[in-house]
Amino acid sequence: MKAARFHGRKDIRIEDVPEPELRAGAVKIDVAWCGICGTDLHEYLEGPIFVPAPGHAHPLSGEEAPVTLGHEFSGTVSEVGEGVTGLAKGDNVVVEPYFVCDECDSCQAGNYHLCRKMGFIGLSGGGGGLSEKIVVDARWVHPIGDIPLDEAALIEPLSVAHHAVARSGVKAGDVALVGGSGPIGLLTAAVLKGMGVTTIVSELTLARKEKAVSSGVADHVLDPSKEDVPARVLELTGGTGADVAFECAGVNAVLDTMLDAVRPAGVVVNVSIWGAPATVDMQKLVLKEIDLRGTIAYVRDHAAAIKLVQEGKVDLKPFITGRIALEDLVEQGFDTLINHKETAVKVLVHP
Repeated sequence: MKAARFHGRKDIRIEDVPEPELRAGAVKIDVAWCGICGTDLHEYLEGPIFVPAPGHAHPLSGEEAPVTLGHEFSGTVSEVGEGVTGLAKGDNVVVEPYFVCDECDSCQAGNYHLCRKMGFIGLSGGGGGLSEKIVVDARWVHPIGDIPLDEAALIEPLSVAHHAVARSGVKAGDVALVGGSGPIGLLTAAVLKGMGVTTIVSELTLARKEKAVSSGVADHVLDPSKEDVPARVLELTGGTGADVAFECAGVNAVLDTMLDAVRPAGVVVNVSIWGAPATVDMQKLVLKEIDLRGTIAYVRDHAAAIKLVQEGKVDLKPFITGRIALEDLVEQGFDTLINHKETAVKVLVHP
């Protein structure tokens, strides 16, 4: 079968690989759609990061580069392994793409997303959604009912957003500032709007500003190149500041803005994966008693994310801006999102 394989920095190849074999406790999935994630872009430009470097196999997958990419994907169950219940051939599904050990202190405490050996299917090995078929342990496979398969490819990033919002402690009636309206920023704003939070989005690029407005996830959209974002947030909140802020860009200037724009005793959640170390003005943190919180991926968030879509509280359709074939992954996918991001938000690949 065809698969997109990460060999090294700026070296992704579409190759023929053996079709994965079904095993007990797992299902085989025909991949329908796979999203290109910001994490994939970081791997392409700066990696290997989550991808195990040659000679350093991942402790759970046993794999090292080259590995098949793709962790935001949907598909249809084509075969069911021995001992699997609750899933059947023909079910449309999404995957929570984890490797965890189930043995460390974090796993034992139920925090499997903080597993000390944690890895991601589609980054750390195990196949990936940028291939025709994949075999995944049933515990990580979530039925999606009648959600269209293209939209369902966004359930994984929506789960990231859901977890970040849960980490923030925000509640209905609060005001939230979202720094960056790429896919994760937009989906974070979508979750916030769905729970009755007033959303302010800060973004530079035209397409993403327009998407924040046209999708209905932003009550206010601010352009930091044209206005003082913290000052405008103060105006919009009657001089108080935002209750919570979400750094979704991986850009130091955005992090600084989030710290400036939250109210005293406010919360800043870092959602983005950084390509390089950030600097934090600790004086801002200290003088306002800001809580700066990290968040990684998701833990028991997929079912809630699926429910948000099924109940109509989040509409995923507006965020899909491109659909391409696997053969066009680098030229029409990665290149577009890296060099022409003003034209695209979420590009889906059909393997």
